[in-house]
Amino acid sequence: MTVSTTSSTDTLSQDFVRFAVEAGVLRFGEFKTKAGRLSPYFFNAGLFNDGARLGRLAEFYAQRLIASGLEFDMLFGPAYKGITLAAAVAVELARRGRNVPFAYNRKEAKDHGEGGVLVGAPVQGRVLIIDDVISAGTSVRESIAMIQAAGATPCGVAIALDRQEKATENGNDAPYSAVQWVERQLGLRVCAIATLSDLLQYLQSTADPQLGTHFASVAAYRDRYGV
Repeated sequence: MTVSTTSSTDTLSQDFVRFAVEAGVLRFGEFKTKAGRLSPYFFNAGLFNDGARLGRLAEFYAQRLIASGLEFDMLFGPAYKGITLAAAVAVELARRGRNVPFAYNRKEAKDHGEGGVLVGAPVQGRVLIIDDVISAGTSVRESIAMIQAAGATPCGVAIALDRQEKATENGNDAPYSAVQWVERQLGLRVCAIATLSDLLQYLQSTADPQLGTHFASVAAYRDRYGV
């Protein structure tokens, strides 16, 4: 199941949403999702694109992971966004006294040098997948296959934002989200820094009247597509 926030970590979720909004990573308007839905908000982790932002993002991941109690031996970053995320989180965990190895995959195997599709530390033990969001679960399934092929055990997935909306199945809305599918069908624990519920809470309580105007549209979107 998704790692739930507690009173001691709720502040972390709100701080993260505020950070994402201020960094321009979380935007409001009208955006078409991969499922063809018109979403009133858009989260693009690729815009954590300088040292300060990436370092701060890694702090949020590390804090959430430490608070979750999730046990893991190494990190794995699926190409492409997950590569930077896994590296940054590994650096931050080491700074906090937890030095863990990390690895990532190439999109295409190399036939020279070290070869293969996996790069970095040997993939072994309990492996935590680091990504930005889970949209359809495709990246997670591919990561699981590579981790298992290396003889290791996938133990969970850490993401920045859980959109908490229905997945699509054969072009129709499913009664579960992509995150729930990963948890139930793949048996992996999902640890999210923040959720759509946290975003709604932020919009409802913000002192910025312009931001507050987006609450109604985001709430309506959740009423229609939320799980």
